[in-house]
Amino acid sequence: MEILKTLYDEVIGFLGIGNAWDILQTGDYSVLTTYEGITAFIVPLIPLLVLLEFILGLVYKKPDTKVYKVNFLIYVFNRFVGRFIAIAMVVLLIGWLQPYAPFQTSATWYWFIYGYIVWEFGHFLYHYWGHKVRLFWCLHSTHHAPENMNLSVTYAHFFLEAPYADTVRTTVCILAGLEPTMLFAIMFIDGTYGAFIHVGENMIKDARFGALGKFILTPSHHRVHHAKNPLYMDTNFCNLLNVWDHVFGTYQEEERKEKIRYGITRKMDSGNFMDVYFGEFAALAKDVWNAPGLKNKIAYIFMPPGWSHTGEHQTAKMVRKEYMEEQTV
Repeated sequence: MEILKTLYDEVIGFLGIGNAWDILQTGDYSVLTTYEGITAFIVPLIPLLVLLEFILGLVYKKPDTKVYKVNFLIYVFNRFVGRFIAIAMVVLLIGWLQPYAPFQTSATWYWFIYGYIVWEFGHFLYHYWGHKVRLFWCLHSTHHAPENMNLSVTYAHFFLEAPYADTVRTTVCILAGLEPTMLFAIMFIDGTYGAFIHVGENMIKDARFGALGKFILTPSHHRVHHAKNPLYMDTNFCNLLNVWDHVFGTYQEEERKEKIRYGITRKMDSGNFMDVYFGEFAALAKDVWNAPGLKNKIAYIFMPPGWSHTGEHQTAKMVRKEYMEEQTV
């Protein structure tokens, strides 16, 4: 019976319906006017959409079972090893850094817009470094390993990536004066939308969203980000507001003539949990071990993926630049 209870608790935890079920049981709907009440019914949306997307995949005979299997194993593994690390890191950083903020925001609409733009900057930094620093790419590559896009990909993360991401984003936001309550509200909105942009073609075929895509980052933009095509490499790092991609020149729309190919450029078995989860660490360790001299060993850790001490570099920036020059010619 204890095993069944544990299984039941894990299912309820995955679906995120515990708080909503409590509200429905008590019949006290006045709580829906509070932040906790609202989030209770928003949190389950993504897990339920994951199930719907999987069912539609079965209906369309495009279930992506290999992707779902590995992402499910990653979710289960992360539940055990990294459950509370990220939130603890956020709380610690707020306590340490808030006294150093030059000013504090307040709960007004204009400060909220400011806060979201600042949050997106922090997100851009963490995400950009996750592609440009080999060590951080080892944390992030698990998320890019799936060779198809669907909502389960949102659960595919190395367990230490969340603490790294929240360290960068929280540091930027708190030093920029964001009040903690506003920060948590933005984190919730951004996390929910950040899950939604992984929706696959089984549910939304063309996810450009028309004119709206000029102002916000759409699932189409994020599909581009997950592509390994030279045209699409290392683009669209933002999450909701794509302002910083425009500022730093990393914005890229999905081209109808350029079909997206998902995954990473390293040869790997995307159906193998160990290769997806630890493969980049193994590749980095091998490069560091074989590199001559301490300087080269350190360089492999902090230079972009594809960098080589031999000078035969194949970084994403170089591959994309070469491709763009060929297209121009």
